[in-house]
Amino acid sequence: MRVAFAGTPEFAREALARLAAAGFEIPLVLTQPDRPAGRGMKLQASPVKQFALERGIAVAQPRSLRLDGKYPDEAAAARRALLDARPDVMVVAAYGLILPQWVLDLPRLGCLNIHGSLLPRWRGAAPIHRAIEAGDAETGITIMQMDAGLDTGDMLLIEREAIRPDDTTATLHDRLAALGARMIVEALELAACGGLTATPQPQAGVSYAHKIEKAESAIDWSQDAAQIERRLRAFDPFPGGQAQLDGETIKIWRAEPAEGAGAPGEVLAAEAAGLLVACGSGALRLTELQRAGGRRLPAAALLQARPVAPGARLA
Repeated sequence: MRVAFAGTPEFAREALARLAAAGFEIPLVLTQPDRPAGRGMKLQASPVKQFALERGIAVAQPRSLRLDGKYPDEAAAARRALLDARPDVMVVAAYGLILPQWVLDLPRLGCLNIHGSLLPRWRGAAPIHRAIEAGDAETGITIMQMDAGLDTGDMLLIEREAIRPDDTTATLHDRLAALGARMIVEALELAACGGLTATPQPQAGVSYAHKIEKAESAIDWSQDAAQIERRLRAFDPFPGGQAQLDGETIKIWRAEPAEGAGAPGEVLAAEAAGLLVACGSGALRLTELQRAGGRRLPAAALLQARPVAPGARLA
């Protein structure tokens, strides 16, 4: 089976590596254009591109696949590359571009998507983050037959994964990436013998995982302590939590619910175990913090360099 692949971040690289290890022929990879990254903001290839180049797989990086869009020449070149690749199927994982109908129709088996949620819950760009933020007890992977809608296609395979009480987006991402990589190999093996069964998504239970915005890092201390703690885990590694302390921006990475009451944002205690801060309901003990230009530190280490007195306010 000839498999074209479209994906960009580490989540997608895991699947591409598993497909290659399983012996599928991969004539072409589509991935996002190189982006500036790091302190020097040098152009950096995506994890998927890096893997493809290491394996000698052809790579295309169009900024759009719409033949009538802003970059028609790049879209046309990608179309020629896909036609030349003659894929039986395209596997898509966190690619970052909307696939127009001509792409969906090109492979004889269509396009299969590896989606990081139990559809129809958390359609959209940030399903892992939003599941943690919402306090879901479980999530999973859905292998989906793509159509023109936003994650609306028929479900082909689905497996569940528990969300642990200490899961961050980073830790849950890694487990789901490995799960999705295994499942897409199973899906293609079933497809090769006509063993895949398509199930329409339920009409009930649809929710949307909107893209994470940097502005969401600002902590609203009037919220419930448990809600803020979930957001901190959901926003690790990006964008983290952020608060102002005497005009200084402090990033907050880890916290745990604790006993305490006071005005929202009030520092109730500053001790080795962490910074105890009152919330709208309950309190949080902040255990991992970061000053501007610094690195993530246990609260005790940061408080040695930057003492905070009880009664101070985080805003």
